[in-house]
Amino acid sequence: MTPQYQSQITQLTESVRLERRDDVALLIVNNPPVNALSYHVRQGLIDGMAAAEASDAAAIVLICDGRTFIAGADITEFSQPPKPPGLVPGQEAMENCSKPVVAAIHGTALGGGLEVALCAHFRVAINSAQFGLPEVKLGLLPGGGGTQRLPRITGPQRALEIMVSGDPIGAAEALDCGLINEIVGDSLADLEAGAVAFARRAVAEGMPRPRIRDRNDRLEGFGAEQFAAFRASIARRTRGFEAADCIVRCVEAAVETGASGDFEAGLAAEQRIFGELMGSSQANAQQYYFFAERAAQKVPDVPRDTPQVDIGRVGILGAGTMGGGIAMNFANIGIPVTLVERDEASLERGLGVVRRNYERTAARGGISSDDVQTRMDLLQGSTDMGDFADCDLMIEAVFENMDLKKDVFAQLDGICKPGAVLATNTSALNVNEIASATSRPEDVIGMHFFSPANVMRMLEVVRGDDTSHTAIATAMSIGKRIGKTPVLCGVCYGFIGNRMLFMRGIEAEKMLLEGATPAQIDKVVYDFGFPMGPFAMSDLAGLDVGWNEATSSSSTVREVLCESGRRGQKNGRGYYTYDPDTRASTPDPEVEQMIRDFAAERGAVLRDVADQEILERCLYPMVNEGAKILDEGIALRGSDVDVTWINGYGWPIYTGGPMYWADEIGLGEVLGRIRHYDETLGGDHWTPSPLLERLAAEGGSLARHEI
Repeated sequence: MTPQYQSQITQLTESVRLERRDDVALLIVNNPPVNALSYHVRQGLIDGMAAAEASDAAAIVLICDGRTFIAGADITEFSQPPKPPGLVPGQEAMENCSKPVVAAIHGTALGGGLEVALCAHFRVAINSAQFGLPEVKLGLLPGGGGTQRLPRITGPQRALEIMVSGDPIGAAEALDCGLINEIVGDSLADLEAGAVAFARRAVAEGMPRPRIRDRNDRLEGFGAEQFAAFRASIARRTRGFEAADCIVRCVEAAVETGASGDFEAGLAAEQRIFGELMGSSQANAQQYYFFAERAAQKVPDVPRDTPQVDIGRVGILGAGTMGGGIAMNFANIGIPVTLVERDEASLERGLGVVRRNYERTAARGGISSDDVQTRMDLLQGSTDMGDFADCDLMIEAVFENMDLKKDVFAQLDGICKPGAVLATNTSALNVNEIASATSRPEDVIGMHFFSPANVMRMLEVVRGDDTSHTAIATAMSIGKRIGKTPVLCGVCYGFIGNRMLFMRGIEAEKMLLEGATPAQIDKVVYDFGFPMGPFAMSDLAGLDVGWNEATSSSSTVREVLCESGRRGQKNGRGYYTYDPDTRASTPDPEVEQMIRDFAAERGAVLRDVADQEILERCLYPMVNEGAKILDEGIALRGSDVDVTWINGYGWPIYTGGPMYWADEIGLGEVLGRIRHYDETLGGDHWTPSPLLERLAAEGGSLARHEI
C-alpha cells in the first residue's frame, strides 16, 4: 500500500473492506479460513461495489486476503433460515458496474466463489489457482448462476464435465477454456500487481466490459444429441445420484434460453431445479458426510500439537499388489521409499507392476512421462531388510498370517531406528499381538490400506493398547498427505470395515442355501447403490484368497467352487463366468446347480427369497455390528463408521452410510427387523446391540453417537 493511500481504508463489514491503489479500488474479502460467502461477505460485496462505483476510481479489483479466493458458500448456513441479502444483488452490482471489474484469484475459486468471479468483467489468477463448482458433492447444483454462466464461457461440454465431476481445474486449463483472461505470476503480491495492471490496461485501452450473461455464441450447436451422449457417458459413475442429472437439465435450460436470449428464464430454471435438491434426502446425506469426513480427522485424546515423526523415507516390506500400491502413494508426493522383497524376481515383478500403473496413468494424461520416471526413481528396491535402518515409517505388507507378521516385527525391532513408526497393513489381525513381538509397542500401529492401495481413499488407522500419541498423530497426518481418508479405530478382528463385512457375508451365503441366486443377491445390493454385490466382489478379489486346498472341507459354497477349479475373474470362472476379452459377467447355471446340490446335501428347503428380505439380511446385520463396534469403543463416533464404509466399500454416499441410513429409516424399525431375524434365523450377528436398543428407546442417533 502506498503511503499516499494508507488512510483510504473503508471497513464495510467485518469481513470486507475497500482500499485504493491510486486510480484502482480494491474490494478485499477477509473471512478466514476460506473466505466463505457468509452474510457479512455478501453484504460487503454489495456495499463495496456501491462505494467503488460512486468513487473516482477508474476500475475495481476484487481480491481476498489469506490463503484463498472465495472458496464457496458458508455450508453452516444451509441448515438455517435464509439471511438476506442473497448473492444475486452483489453479482448484479458487479455485472452492471460502469467501471471494469477484475476478479483476482489465488487458492481456490469454488462454488459460490467462482459464481461471483463469473460476474466480474475479467478474471486473472496466479499459476497455482484452482477453479470448480463442487456442489454436486453436496447433493446440490450451483445455485448462484453457475449452470447458466459457465456454459456461456467454456461451452456446454466442458461446463458439464466440470460441474458433474465437481473436481477443480488448474489455472492453465482455466485459461485454455476461456474461464480466465490472464495468469499473472505465482505469489499473492504478483496477483495484486497483475490485477491492478490489468484493470488499468482495460481502462487505458477502452476494453469493452463483457457480461457473460450476454454471451450465447458458445452455446450454439449443442443440442439434444450432445446432451444424450453426455448422459450416456456419465450413466455408470453417476448412477443413483439425483444432482448430476439436475445439472444437465440446468445446462439444457441455458442452451434453450440462449437461443431465445432470455437469460433470466435460465436463472429461474436453475433456481427451480435447485429447489428440488435443497433439503432432499440425498443432499442432507451428502452434507452430513461432508462434516463426517472432517470429524474423522479429530482424535479427542490426541492433542493437535502432538509431536509427529518427520517422514523423510518410508520402508515397505512386500512389493506385491498391496505393497506396490502403498509405495505409489508416497512416491506420488515425493517421499522416497525403500521397497523390500524376498528375492530379486519378486522385486522386479513388483516394480514392473508399479511402472506399468504409472505408464497407464500417463497414457490417460494424468501425469507426464517425466513424472513416471521421477516417481520410479523414488523407489529403491532391495532384498535386504537391513535397508530399512534409515526409514522413519515402516509398513509391513506381507501375507495375512500372525506368526509371519510377528516374526517380521521382531526383525524390524532390531533394524529400525529408535522412534520410527512401525505399521502393519493387516486387514483383521490383532495389532496388540503383533506389537508384542517388539520391545517398543508404543511405536506399533495398524495402517490398513484398501486394495488397490494406489486408488482407494480409505485408510483404517488402528491404535493398539500401547500405541503412542505420536504414532497416532503421525499415521493420521501422513494418511491425509497421501490423499487418503484416515479413520482411527481400536483393535478387534476385522476392525470397523471388515468386521461389518463379515456379517453381510454370513447372510449372503445363508440365502444361497435358501433359494436366492448369486445374481439375485448381487442385483439387490447393486440396485441399493453399491458398485457391485458380494459375490461379484468375491470373484473380483479372487475366490481363492485365504483358501487352502490342503485344508478345504467343502463346508461352504465358496470352498466347493474353489475345489472345482473356480477362482473368480482371474480364470474366468467363479460365481459367474466371464468373457475373456471384456470381463463381462454371466450367471452360470452350473454354479446354481452346484449350490442347489450343496443345499440338498444339508437338507435345506429352497424357496423364493424376496428382494426386500435380501436387502434387510445383507444390510441390517451390518448396522447391528456397527452399533456393537461403537458400543465397544472400537470406533470413536458413528460417523466414522459411515466414512469407512463409503470410502472403503462403496456404500452409496447419497444414503449417508450405514449408521446414517439406519437413523433415516428409524432405529425402532431397524431394531424390530433385527429382532425378527434373531428369532427366526438366530446367530450372534442377529443378537441386538445394546446400544441400538438404548438409542431406539431414547430416540437417539447412531450416526451422531460419540464415545
